Amino acid sequence: GANIIGVVDRIERLLPQLATALPPSVKVTVLTDRTTTIRASVGDVEFELMLTVGLVVMVLFLFLRSPSATVIPSVAVPLSIVGTFGVMYLLGYSLDNLSLMALTISTGFVVDDAIVMIENIARYIEDGAPPLQAALEGSAQIGFTIVSLTVSLIAVLIPLLFMGDVVGRLFREFAVTLSVAILVSAVVSLTLTPMMSARLLRSASEQGRFYRASDRFFKAAIARYGTTLRRVLEHQTATLLVAVATLAGTILLYVFVPKGFFPVQDTGVILGVSEAPPTVSFPAMADRQQDLARVILRDPAVQSLSSFIGVDGINTTANSGRIQINLKQLGERGVTASDVIRRLQPELAAVHGITLFMQPVQDLTVEDRVSRTQYQYTIESADADELDSWAPRLLEKLRALPQLRDTASDQQNGGLEASLAIDRDTASRLGITPQAIDDTLYDAFGQRQVSTIFTQLNQYHVVLEVKPSFQDSPEALKDLHVRAATGATVPLGSFTRFTATTAALAVNHQGQFPAVTLSFNLAP
Repeated sequence: GANIIGVVDRIERLLPQLATALPPSVKVTVLTDRTTTIRASVGDVEFELMLTVGLVVMVLFLFLRSPSATVIPSVAVPLSIVGTFGVMYLLGYSLDNLSLMALTISTGFVVDDAIVMIENIARYIEDGAPPLQAALEGSAQIGFTIVSLTVSLIAVLIPLLFMGDVVGRLFREFAVTLSVAILVSAVVSLTLTPMMSARLLRSASEQGRFYRASDRFFKAAIARYGTTLRRVLEHQTATLLVAVATLAGTILLYVFVPKGFFPVQDTGVILGVSEAPPTVSFPAMADRQQDLARVILRDPAVQSLSSFIGVDGINTTANSGRIQINLKQLGERGVTASDVIRRLQPELAAVHGITLFMQPVQDLTVEDRVSRTQYQYTIESADADELDSWAPRLLEKLRALPQLRDTASDQQNGGLEASLAIDRDTASRLGITPQAIDDTLYDAFGQRQVSTIFTQLNQYHVVLEVKPSFQDSPEALKDLHVRAATGATVPLGSFTRFTATTAALAVNHQGQFPAVTLSFNLAP
């Protein structure tokens, strides 16, 4: 039940408390706030909702030409929306983009019921009936129409309620909110609207000067409509042909108009996934990542960035990294995030030994992994060798397509591996056990924690390893010495030999089977 905006607000209130517990040399700053675009989007939809209500009231006044008649739907619209808020609260919904969009759309449906009811009651008043009797007879006559109209509108939304998968989860809240708003508006139109009509509506002879002055214009418009309608009825065949052509054009446009799941959103943040050759070392990866950062920071649209390398919960291999690029405000940079990406790509391509794949960060995503690009295609097989054979072929075919850009694969089989073979007879004569060899290798390269140093404010782990100069090449294995059972140290190379081979840096899985994900962007 947590709300992202509420969580961010609570974190911002706790940041000053966190800063007081840190040393004076440590400063806490907000690097990226993902709620900025969400707040702006919600604010825009709220403004559109208020603007829609205002426009509806203005149009009602222009056509009803009576302040008293305009008050009735003007009350019905916000009352229906308030009633919808109550049902949303009971269902656990929040005011997000989807629910606010549903409320904005429902404004037109909400006012329809009230207008139909008012017009029918006003017709009885014009015929000379008292307002109370006109409200009773008019509401009784039009009540079934409003009920049938409400049921038909909700029936249109039923497919959205039962849609599955991601689309269903997205639009279910939208459909429920819109259905509730339509249902509440029907109840208001059948109860409150007739009551207010009996109190506020008056006959035409009692209307003001604006009503009488505009009456001539409306009568002229109705007369003009009658003339054009007669003209259309005189050419029924041509009218039907135009209707058929319109239907055919609609179908053709539906077929040929480009389609997509979500439009690309400019959130002011770009995610970059860097990839170096599988044989790269950690220091070399750090240097190349910094080269990318220097190129990115030179762009005038970039405000700041954060860079990550090394294996963690997102980076599965040591030759990959991430760069989160924070852009300036759209009014200040003057270009979209996609334009910034296209502007940076030629300069980043000149950085030797590393590739950066960039895409705009989206507020709404359905992927469960960090991808290099916007689109992914995953192939899987129970036979890892078959997967290793076909994945590169498919990748080459995709790279040959002119419609695709930034084609990449997460299959990395070119990593270096050193296999150490033990001469067990020689090791046994020297009194060296396999466990002693394993302990020596782990002490040298495994980052064994041997102690913890405690201070008044912190604690520090003491990690045992060889000097970095002995970690550059497998040849350094010959310089290691293993302690024998007699206490003497024996060079590791005297009873072992190593062979260099290649191996996969990581084996990705989709479910239980090995999988390879091919990612790509579409050409502009």
